[in-house]
Amino acid sequence: MISVIYHNPECGTSRNTLAMMHQSGEEPHVIEYLKTPPTHAKLRELLAAMGMPPRALLRRKGTPYDELGLDDPALTDEQLIDAMLAHPILINRPIVVTEKGTRLCRPSETVLDLLPHPVAAFTKEDGEVVRHSPAP
Repeated sequence: MISVIYHNPECGTSRNTLAMMHQSGEEPHVIEYLKTPPTHAKLRELLAAMGMPPRALLRRKGTPYDELGLDDPALTDEQLIDAMLAHPILINRPIVVTEKGTRLCRPSETVLDLLPHPVAAFTKEDGEVVRHSPAP
């Protein structure tokens, strides 16, 4: 299986996640989701694979979240998904899919648990060093 990252090159977390994947020997299929948003079916599939409701995937910072009134608890999952598809910037990132699972990788080092051969240590763009301790 080829790993996949739903990536925004303008996002530091997304860039760090992709760099960790590369340093771990992965050559993922990169989907710049702002240019190529997922289909409705694919977004539903990703949410199901992550065990996450649509509201939990919404990004607020730097998006039209407030203008669209997406904090309204009366909005249905379908309405939230429609908003994300109409405004892909609302989809939080990066989402990574590997044979080990699908996850929103925030913080970026979350990706290490999804990789078959994760790096032991990684220095993020901001200089923070993360060390990987495999789950028992």
